[in-house]
Amino acid sequence: MQLLKIGMVMDPIDKIKPYKDSSFAMLLEAQRRGHQLYYMQPEDLFLDNAQPYASVSELKVWDRAHDDHTSQYYGFGATSTCDLSTLDIIFIRQDPPFDADYLYSTHLLELAEAQGTLVVNKPQSLRDCNEKLFASWFPHCIPPTLVAANSERIKHFITTHQDTILKPLDAMGGASIFRVRENDPNINVILETMTDHGQHAIMAQRYLPEIAQGDKRILLINGTPVDYALARIPAEGETRGNIAAGGRGVGQPLTDRDRWLCEQVAPTLRQKGLHFVGLDVIGDYITEINVTSPTCIRELDAQFDLNIAGQLFNHLESTLNRKPCE
Repeated sequence: MQLLKIGMVMDPIDKIKPYKDSSFAMLLEAQRRGHQLYYMQPEDLFLDNAQPYASVSELKVWDRAHDDHTSQYYGFGATSTCDLSTLDIIFIRQDPPFDADYLYSTHLLELAEAQGTLVVNKPQSLRDCNEKLFASWFPHCIPPTLVAANSERIKHFITTHQDTILKPLDAMGGASIFRVRENDPNINVILETMTDHGQHAIMAQRYLPEIAQGDKRILLINGTPVDYALARIPAEGETRGNIAAGGRGVGQPLTDRDRWLCEQVAPTLRQKGLHFVGLDVIGDYITEINVTSPTCIRELDAQFDLNIAGQLFNHLESTLNRKPCE
């Protein structure tokens, strides 16, 4: 097996929960295969005379199955300035929001990609595929949905569907999501706050009561789904299943409908270089397509004795082997 140089752009590693962090699962698998790990944060990237570089630290990781930050789960080696084009693979695993700094990171990484580095996921596709809006490319797979800034238009949608979920276009983990009914006395202030008095578009979707059975996260590697989904069950009194919002994760096999939904999006994911994606499914519908830093590897691995990061690296290594010789 060819040994590779693997770069990981991520949020501060000392703040993660290693027992549930998907980026950490990828690091563990890369190290198990003998690859050299290089850690960097977004602010470490820079451009010098049109060449992309980063200040990187060599990285070692150790598996920790519990939330214990007193136990050592990573260690840094030498720090150096790295020409990003010399890395074989760079993962960009920074959590949203997708702001201007994130945008600039994709531009720098795209320059490394142009010189032969495999960037996961493809920088242009990270820019093109907003995690809330991307699902609209598959209208036969989503619930009734409106994206607008105009409060009257949104209120008409709420009146039509009676029970509605409102969410911003740039958040994650269930942040700032509201369930609104037609007669909600707070509807005006909610819309004023979320749209900043009509200046920013938000998403409205018909409420799906199947959320009680879970908001399923389906992981896809090059468009092929992992055989099990993590159904994130809302806490009592909650409408959000996100683990970050207090939901609990229950693994379950994919249904025929789940697989059909995956088949609908798979060709587009492959065409766009979206190697690792998290599909959010409630009932029969896709609600989001997560492309920046999909999670749930560790939970599914633990419940079903899987190695999802191993499946991902099998795909990425075969992708590198197929690259034409220069």
